[in-house]
Amino acid sequence: MKQTIGRGLAAGAAGVTALNAASFVDMLFRGRPGSEAPGRLVEELLSRAGIDIPGRGQEKANRRTALGAIAGMKAGLGVGIVAAAARSAKLRVPAPIGVALTGAAAMAAADVPLAKLNITDPSTWSSRDWAVDVAGHLAYGMSVQAVLHATEPPVDRNEKVRRRASLPLLGRSLMLGAATGSRSTLAFAGPVLAKKLGGRNKPSGRTAGLTAVALGSELLVDKLPMTPSRLGKSGLPPRFISAAGGAIVLARRDRSNAVLPVIASAVGAAAGSFGGAAWRDYAQQLGWTWQAGLVEDVLAVGLAAGASWPTSAKITA
Repeated sequence: MKQTIGRGLAAGAAGVTALNAASFVDMLFRGRPGSEAPGRLVEELLSRAGIDIPGRGQEKANRRTALGAIAGMKAGLGVGIVAAAARSAKLRVPAPIGVALTGAAAMAAADVPLAKLNITDPSTWSSRDWAVDVAGHLAYGMSVQAVLHATEPPVDRNEKVRRRASLPLLGRSLMLGAATGSRSTLAFAGPVLAKKLGGRNKPSGRTAGLTAVALGSELLVDKLPMTPSRLGKSGLPPRFISAAGGAIVLARRDRSNAVLPVIASAVGAAAGSFGGAAWRDYAQQLGWTWQAGLVEDVLAVGLAAGASWPTSAKITA
């Protein structure tokens, strides 16, 4: 973990340097002033928290500019750490795609908060503004990926090379994702409990017990009338994150690249979330309440078991 964070910080620092350099080159050629948007964003966030930037006039403006620059560096370092963690989790993609994804993540981290808080309106940007923004963040992505590639730990000679995900693995990832869309804890409860029953390197009894309690709690809470919709802001994103984690577990067990399994799990999570919600709405019209949830429980657990069961495993006591 420390190595991953260190690589991420180094990659993020290189990316921030490249992004700032691109911005300064544009300022040099166009003769434009530096952007005040990052500072205004920080000022708005502090104001909503009841904190005022000290000082008056130019002194306050200078502090606002400094805070905006610091916030930008922190965001750049954070995206670098996320990119390093993805590589450590064996989420490997071709270099051009990695550059584009990393640059897009940094661009979203910078531009989305500005748009959400009405600091700037991207729809009013000129084509040149967009070109400069995209070019700068592509430079960020290239620098991050270059540093991560250069600092890649040597591969253990005894470790098998990660192969391309097979169709059965993609199918299992899709099934586990669908189960997770119904019950979010199944992303990890499925592999843990299946391995406890039929795997060789069994998890400890404590781990299996806590996993079973977590799953049982969700199965119970799901039937309560005050439980919020799984399609809300607090319900849907965690299901996609859990599904991705479950797919990574399956891919590691199969010694395969995890990119396509994660994508398959996301498709499954969407199907399980929206399909499950539609089923519950339809069943409610028939007068079914907890019965509809129980039917969904059986289907979700069955999908998770089928996706997670170790190959050639037998049930043991």
